[in-house]
Amino acid sequence: MSSRRVLKAAQAIREVVSMAIIADLKDPRIKDVTVTLVEVSPDMRQAKVHVSVMGDETKQGLCIRGLQSSAGYLQQKVGNRIDTRYTPRLQFVLDKGIQHALLVTRILEEVLPAEREQHEQAASANAGESEDTSAADPQESLSDAVTVDETHESDQGSPDKSVEDPV
Repeated sequence: MSSRRVLKAAQAIREVVSMAIIADLKDPRIKDVTVTLVEVSPDMRQAKVHVSVMGDETKQGLCIRGLQSSAGYLQQKVGNRIDTRYTPRLQFVLDKGIQHALLVTRILEEVLPAEREQHEQAASANAGESEDTSAADPQESLSDAVTVDETHESDQGSPDKSVEDPV
């Protein structure tokens, strides 16, 4: 289990490296890069930066080489941001998680197209039935609207827990 200090350092490294890639690096090899994860060793001397690169294998290889060649500059940026005895040495690793997720989605769509069509047909049939019933009985749709409005009014009194107070 990682300590809180290591986790905070990993988050800071991720932010610094992401912003530096977007704003500062001028290397034409480094394009369409997303920093997905940073793993920092417990002694904070090594940091593995997982990046996702959109494109084919050659573009990914070029991008990783470009990031490795700019590792010293990115380490300097990290050293300015975090105050530790040692600045972590950055190592860039290709993260293929997003590509695997896209591949699995594509395979599932090929395997299960009939099931998807059945769900879409059922949904459109249900939508058509609900329109017919709402036109037949306006009192019933009015009671649904009142229920929704009552729920909405009760929610207005409670504070929104998803919004944090500004610091």
